[in-house]
Amino acid sequence: MARTDYYDDPDAPRPNSIVVAASAAVRDQTDRLLLVQRADSGQWALPGGGMEPGETVAACAVREVREETGIDIEITRLVGIYSDPNHVIAYDDGEVRQQFSVCFAGRLLGGELHRSIESTSVAFVDAAGLERLPIHPTQRLRIGHALERRHAPYLG
Repeated sequence: MARTDYYDDPDAPRPNSIVVAASAAVRDQTDRLLLVQRADSGQWALPGGGMEPGETVAACAVREVREETGIDIEITRLVGIYSDPNHVIAYDDGEVRQQFSVCFAGRLLGGELHRSIESTSVAFVDAAGLERLPIHPTQRLRIGHALERRHAPYLG
């Protein structure tokens, strides 16, 4: 399903849904950050996705990282809550979401990198590599907060 992200765009369509989503910032032993290249937009992002009935938001992040990357993690802290109404995501099926995502930091436990049907690439990326990748501004905000190792979570 195709996806279009609108950010601070007065011509963005009006949201018709809010879906709770979770993502995780995971670093390897050399401090590189785990990212996926989204199949629906081509942009790079933290692995994550929508919460399913019967799971906690933290369990959602763990599941999504495993499904999208093959990596097993444990949650170590809350990076932030991202609910900016100026970030609207339109899908080709007519759904238009207002962003609502909880981002965690996670510790790598194991697994082997692999792509999923939702991604075209999966990689651990160093800080210099982040600058060269197409990353949506709202993802850059989360990545920045995760890399800063903030003492308090972002609430916005």
